Amino acid sequence: MAKPTVAIIGRPNVGKSTIFNKIIGDRLSIVEDVAGVTRDRIYSKAEWLNYSFFMIDTGGIELEDTPFQKQIRAQAELAIDEADVIIFLTNGRDGVTSDDEEVARLLYKTDKPVVLAVNKIDNFDMNHMIYDFYSLGFGDPFPISGSHGLGIGDLLDEVCKNFKVLEEEEEDDKIRFSLIGRPNVGKSSLINTILGEERVIASDIAGTTRDAIDTDFKHNGDEYVVIDTAGIRKRGKVYESCEKYSVLRSLKAIERSDVVLVVLNAEEGIIEQDKKVAGYAHESGKGVIIVVNKWDAIAKDDKTMKEFDEKIRDSFAYLDYAKIIYVSAKTKQRVFNIFPLIKESYENRQRRVQSSTLNEIVVDAVSMNPTPQDKGKRLNIFYASQVAINPPTFVFFVNYPELMHFSYERFLENRIRDSFNFEGTPIKLIARQRN
Repeated sequence: MAKPTVAIIGRPNVGKSTIFNKIIGDRLSIVEDVAGVTRDRIYSKAEWLNYSFFMIDTGGIELEDTPFQKQIRAQAELAIDEADVIIFLTNGRDGVTSDDEEVARLLYKTDKPVVLAVNKIDNFDMNHMIYDFYSLGFGDPFPISGSHGLGIGDLLDEVCKNFKVLEEEEEDDKIRFSLIGRPNVGKSSLINTILGEERVIASDIAGTTRDAIDTDFKHNGDEYVVIDTAGIRKRGKVYESCEKYSVLRSLKAIERSDVVLVVLNAEEGIIEQDKKVAGYAHESGKGVIIVVNKWDAIAKDDKTMKEFDEKIRDSFAYLDYAKIIYVSAKTKQRVFNIFPLIKESYENRQRRVQSSTLNEIVVDAVSMNPTPQDKGKRLNIFYASQVAINPPTFVFFVNYPELMHFSYERFLENRIRDSFNFEGTPIKLIARQRN
């Protein structure tokens, strides 16, 4: 299920970044009591009750022709376009201003749900200050205080009411995969080769693809949906507003995928941004395949592929479960060998293991390598059970969860992988205290 997106929109200095940080639980946005501090949209994941969603913070919209105002307004308009629900934030201490009315006119043009919030209502005695905001025409205003955290829960309750029930894409038998990577690694060219037609614009100019594009097709009797995504640029080097927009679209494309193809450029080798891009796929729990494109463009000998393998494994140690394939979109070399890897990854993400067999593996593992101990306490694993798929998730019921060190968890994961085929997919291990 795709995550909804919530954008915070409003004029400058109403506390958008403070509210944003409060909702996501982190100081990601810069907060200063100076108008215009936030210029670019900032996005993050957030959770409230049983809902998980993306949050977008934006720069303030105002009438005066202040520095960066054109860019800030463009960013805000893109955020409005991307959002499923919009929080219209105002400042109760200032009352309704002409800039608030300008923002309201901008929001009247969208058919997105809008929740009106009046910030800086720091106590209940100030609730009378919200009544003027009914004139903006967005229903009941929600009094909140970003600095004190008052009313945030009620605001989020209202936001979540507006989330549409998204259809479960997993109900059909189509395998959904996306291609991600920094600009100009050849993602669109790969898709055109896979589809056998110029369905996606391909260019040597970095950043040609702006939006995620879904395409249904069949291969050897199996149904697929391929999701092309815009190249993910390093945050400090992104200047165009549409490029910022593309990063969020790429993250949402990953969320909708079963398998993610991390595309590298053989000519340029591995750079730091490739690791950042691959991290998005790994953290999402999706199946992962590492695709090295433009393999035809480099000089090779009998050691080149092995040396590149070693560089990849060293740079992407957290993706040791991902298979590597070397292709050329230009010559079609090994491009169609990607499909068996996609199917394997897809099937392994849905693999279930019987509890009895799993616990036999765990007992053998513990006898081979005894559990760790600390300050006279030893970790005891009573039993283990698989509790989920996509990705496969295992809960270990133990006496002291804090003694399940990363190194021992890694050892248990390797034993499970040695016993069952989980290639192409991450697996999760959770230590839980037995009651």
